[in-house]
Amino acid sequence: MGDRKYRQRGYQDEDREKRPEGAGRPAGPPRERIGPRTPQFPARVTVARCANCGTLLPKGFDTQGRCLRCGFELHSCKQCIHFDSAARWECTKPIAARIAVKDARNDCSFYETRMSSERETTSGGSAKPDDPRKAFESLFKK
Repeated sequence: MGDRKYRQRGYQDEDREKRPEGAGRPAGPPRERIGPRTPQFPARVTVARCANCGTLLPKGFDTQGRCLRCGFELHSCKQCIHFDSAARWECTKPIAARIAVKDARNDCSFYETRMSSERETTSGGSAKPDDPRKAFESLFKK
């Protein structure tokens, strides 16, 4: 013990070798892992959102209708997959004439609803309570 620099007990004590082999380790064969751990990402889901307010549109919504939250026309240039502000007449398809108002309803034959792929981060149930006061009171129920 006199040959060590530090004289406190614990590190490099002789009783360290006296412990039984495998003490404190899980039973079973050792796991063999090569490389980094694979991340567990949430699943992806394809959804449509309103181009005006960003509200999630329900599955099977009517493309000829309006947004349930803000009343935005869903069959418009801003909601279309071919809308591109850098393209000629702001459309990637060869249209005959420019449509001036991009957020008004139109009868374009090239219209396709813009869909996006997002990570599903909420569970099946409601993630947000409907009423903040109700959520606060539920914290202190007896």
